[in-house]
Amino acid sequence: MTTTKRIVCLANSRKLSGRCVAGREMLDTGPGEWIRPVSSRSHQEVSERERQYQDGADPRVGDLILVPLLNRQPSTFQQENWLLHPTYYWSFEGRMKWPEMAALSQEGGQLWINGHHTFHGRHDKIPQTLADELKSSLTVIRVAGLDLTVLAPSEAFGNPKRRVQARFEHAGTEYRFWVTDPDLERSYLQKQNDTYRLGESLLTISLGEPFEGHTHKLVAAVIRRPRIIRRGTRS
Repeated sequence: MTTTKRIVCLANSRKLSGRCVAGREMLDTGPGEWIRPVSSRSHQEVSERERQYQDGADPRVGDLILVPLLNRQPSTFQQENWLLHPTYYWSFEGRMKWPEMAALSQEGGQLWINGHHTFHGRHDKIPQTLADELKSSLTVIRVAGLDLTVLAPSEAFGNPKRRVQARFEHAGTEYRFWVTDPDLERSYLQKQNDTYRLGESLLTISLGEPFEGHTHKLVAAVIRRPRIIRRGTRS
C-alpha cells in the first residue's frame, strides 16, 4: 500500500552510484519525523530516475516534496528509512525559506557519540557496536561559520583523488567531517587545494552505512544563510 509523505529536503547527497535523500516530514501541526527514502538495492541508494520530478528535475535541498513510499524499513541506527515506490514520480510543492529551515536545527549537545577519530577527521566515526544502539542517524545543526578544506587525503599512497572536508564547532566541540554534498563538492573541487571560510550555515549531518566496523559522520548538506546585498535583493 502506498503512502505519501510531505517532506522538506534537507539532503540529496552522494552515495555510491546514486544519492541519499532525506528530510523532515512537514505536517499541518509542524515538523514531524525524519524520513530517508531508500531503494531495494543492497546499499539502498536512490537512482536519478527514482527521485526525479515529472519534468525530469532533481530535488534540491530546501524543496518541499511529496514522496510516494511503501513501508518503513529501519536498519539498526538508520531508523528513518522508508522504502520508496519506484514507479511514481516525486512531486514538487514549493521552496522553504531560511528562517523555516533554521527552526529545524538541533540546539545543542554532542553529535551522537564522540571520542573516535579517523586520521584526518575529528569525532567523525563511531564503532558499529556502539552505533547499533543509537535510534537516529540524521540531524541538522546551525553553525556560526565553518572551514572547507580541499585536499587529496591519500596522495602519499598513490591516490590523487581530492575530497572536501568541513571543520566546524558545535556545542563547544570541534568536528572535522567529510562532505558528501555533491553541489558543494563540485564547486570547491574546481578550486585549488586550500582552506576556505564560509559564514553562518545549516549542516545536515548523517551517519553512513557501517564500513569496516565503524559508521562515519558525514556532512550531507551545507545550507548557507542568504546574504543580503541591498534592500530586497539576496544572493
